[in-house]
Amino acid sequence: MNMNDISFQHWRTEVDGEGLAWVTLDKAGESTNSLSSAVMNELAAILDQFDCCPPKGLIFRSGKPAGFIAGADIQEFTRLDTPEQAVDLVSRGWQLFNRLAGVAYPTLALVRGHCLGGGLELALACRYLLAVDEPSTRMGLPEVMLGIVPGWGGMLRLPQRIGAQAALDMMLTGKTIDAKKARRLGLADDCVPPRVMDRAAALLVLANQPRRRLPLLQRLLNGPLKGIVARGATKQVARRARREHYPAPYAIIDIWAHHHGNALAAPGLIDSIVRSPTARNLLRVFFLQERLKGFGKAGSFQARHVHVVGAGVMGGDIAAWCALRGLTVTLQDQGMERIAPALQRAYASWSQRIRDKRELRKVMDRLIPDPQGHGARQADVVIEAIFENLEAKHALLRKLETMIKPDAVLATNTSSLRIEDLQAVLARPGRLIGIHFFNPVAKMPLVEVVAADGADPEMLQRGTAFVKQIDRLPLPVKSAPGFLVNAVLGPYMLEAMRAVDEGIAPETIDEAMLAFGMPMGPIELIDMVGLDVAMAAGKSLAGSAAEPPKCLLERFTAGHLGKKSGRGFYDYPGGRPTKAPAGTVPAGLAARLVKPLLDRSEQLVADGIVADADLADAGVIFGTGFAPFTGGPINYLRSLHA
Repeated sequence: MNMNDISFQHWRTEVDGEGLAWVTLDKAGESTNSLSSAVMNELAAILDQFDCCPPKGLIFRSGKPAGFIAGADIQEFTRLDTPEQAVDLVSRGWQLFNRLAGVAYPTLALVRGHCLGGGLELALACRYLLAVDEPSTRMGLPEVMLGIVPGWGGMLRLPQRIGAQAALDMMLTGKTIDAKKARRLGLADDCVPPRVMDRAAALLVLANQPRRRLPLLQRLLNGPLKGIVARGATKQVARRARREHYPAPYAIIDIWAHHHGNALAAPGLIDSIVRSPTARNLLRVFFLQERLKGFGKAGSFQARHVHVVGAGVMGGDIAAWCALRGLTVTLQDQGMERIAPALQRAYASWSQRIRDKRELRKVMDRLIPDPQGHGARQADVVIEAIFENLEAKHALLRKLETMIKPDAVLATNTSSLRIEDLQAVLARPGRLIGIHFFNPVAKMPLVEVVAADGADPEMLQRGTAFVKQIDRLPLPVKSAPGFLVNAVLGPYMLEAMRAVDEGIAPETIDEAMLAFGMPMGPIELIDMVGLDVAMAAGKSLAGSAAEPPKCLLERFTAGHLGKKSGRGFYDYPGGRPTKAPAGTVPAGLAARLVKPLLDRSEQLVADGIVADADLADAGVIFGTGFAPFTGGPINYLRSLHA
């Protein structure tokens, strides 16, 4: 039978003159490859044909420019209604990839672009993996971030390929690695440039050499000494996530340690994970994230040059992030002595992330000190990030308007002032928009794109596209005090400080919210934001309260401004808070503390500050870290009333 004459909907197959079968996944009607049931059924049929007429070798590749395979079809997870369906979904991939791993002829996955989840599990079932060395190539098993486990062989084969400790680190964090690191770890057999990838793949398969074995110690840690690794991994997970909130990482350790990576050996565990409220809500968060990404896709605007005015912590970090993402950035302040700390902070941060000294130099060369502000004239995006003073911002914005290009985006990073008040001094007030980042800029994925009444739609679209361009999640919001994120955090932090005034220890308050599922307690959050910032927010933070909380006022007056001064509600020797034991958390404390945040989230949707409840949930999750396993504050409220 000639495989070149057989057609499938999602796969293309051809056998070349050397007897190598090239099998290309090009999922019909989609820009990205994913492993739906239809795709998997066709792959099974392809293997059936090769059983009848085995090729000299088989090479999998992608027909999509977007990457290799993004993973399983996430939509199919949302349609699992019974335990049997959950087990069937896991069984489908486990059985098929075991079959692929067992074929007599050599197999290879040619990985170019993203190779995630089920896509990497398919690649692991091949004898060889060849990684293409370009920036878009990333490999990982991020299922844990969706509240599920890599049940199609990842928990078995990744530890066999790279060792238990490195594999668990990838599976328990969901982090991805690039082509060079994949080769270094042994996940990839080689790493080659795109121009030679096809010939290199053919040569590797035709050579049919045995794969490199793991060193003896790694084999022991993946075998008789599993218990040691499992206990260490469990302790590490427990520092980040509680079992009752995020069961998936604990299940990964259990299935690897006790069931040889076979989730089907624990069918009850499959259902408790795949159809759990956590998985359902984390899938919801995934789709919310995709919706935010979609806001930046329309139009063709691409910024090349960004000008930032204000080299403080926020302005300097915004500038550094834009330079890291490939843009030319000019950073303006009143003198080099004010700009230099921002450059030093950027270098210290990026040198930890970028090991290649030449690449680090390129990034730093794109971050240009500009005390005179000449760069504003050429910039595509101009961001005002000076201190929160209306008169000072008015003077700056008036000057910038006369200098910048007519089609440049003019934005403010204000966190507490109304856009309407800022734009009043401009000849074209509608061109000013808010592009509001959160601290720390390099870690917080959300950016609010703020529209005042009469905002220029083209400027809003360009601003949103710019946020997406620098790999951040744009959230459209209307101008109002605190916009969305700060508006919900204010009442929450205020309630926490009221509890301190009542005599409840800060440690107890923080423990209550950590147990609820927050990544950080509200008191530690206030220390991180800065007590001076909390004071400056004034009525925006305090709501109807005429006076700030006593505990805040006392510390602020004493000069204890939080982490940045080394002391706030906690002391910070070495940059980490010193906390006393939390003690017993009073019943109902968490519900009391979170209620103002929940109420304000609902009110902001009702007031139209954010378009709908889903976007409010997305903004509060990605802007504050609000417990993702709940699906967001409004989704959490619905679950309480269900």
